[in-house]
Amino acid sequence: MEKKLIKLKLEKVKAEVLYHKFRNVDVNTLLVSFNEKRRLISTLCGYDEVRFVANSYQPDELSQVIMKDYAAFEEDFPRVLGIPRSDLSFLSTGANMNNLAVCEKSYRDRIVCCLATGGVGNALRSGVDKADWIEQDGAYAKALGTINIILLTNVTLTDGALAKSIITATEAKTAALHDMGARSSVSPKNLATGTGTDNMIVVSGTDPDKKVRTTGGHTKMGELIGATTKVAVAETIKKHQAMLARETKKR
Repeated sequence: MEKKLIKLKLEKVKAEVLYHKFRNVDVNTLLVSFNEKRRLISTLCGYDEVRFVANSYQPDELSQVIMKDYAAFEEDFPRVLGIPRSDLSFLSTGANMNNLAVCEKSYRDRIVCCLATGGVGNALRSGVDKADWIEQDGAYAKALGTINIILLTNVTLTDGALAKSIITATEAKTAALHDMGARSSVSPKNLATGTGTDNMIVVSGTDPDKKVRTTGGHTKMGELIGATTKVAVAETIKKHQAMLARETKKR
């Protein structure tokens, strides 16, 4: 299995992109490893404590199969990485990890790192656009792309601060989309607020001397979360669009 190390300023954290196969299809996965269990919040599984988080690229031909039984995928995929299911929180996407964007910012002894992937081919405006797929009996009628965000920090976040981080990061993601003029694929006259399948994992640090209870936009932690997310989301979308443009030229 080929690996590419992602250098981070955060201590006791290892990030790498793994190039491997899943169900005989070439895929790649961002894997972040910690030296001990960490508290997190995921928009897929809620609160959890794990030693690994991941974001995995599943190409379209594989995604179409996975979405028919996502629960089976959630059980099978960790085995490929050799990690117990209970020790891994992960996201999946149609965006290639080769277009991963990483942004780290700090204030005094506080560090926030955002790792993002995504595209805007299926962007929409929440609260305006109608949905075109549905979950039923664990299967999804239509598989779409997504903007996935993993946020890491060396600060211990309370459960409330973890949850608030999702609001702050989502606002920053939307700001990035608006700055680049991203339009809804459903109602192009409207600016997009995201895609219909965006997900996020926020991982707390473990230092008891660095405890934060709120991560709203008026706080320094909120500023770091917003700034790193906005930069990383804009960068990964630009990379994704450039890749699509290159592929179009080859046809």
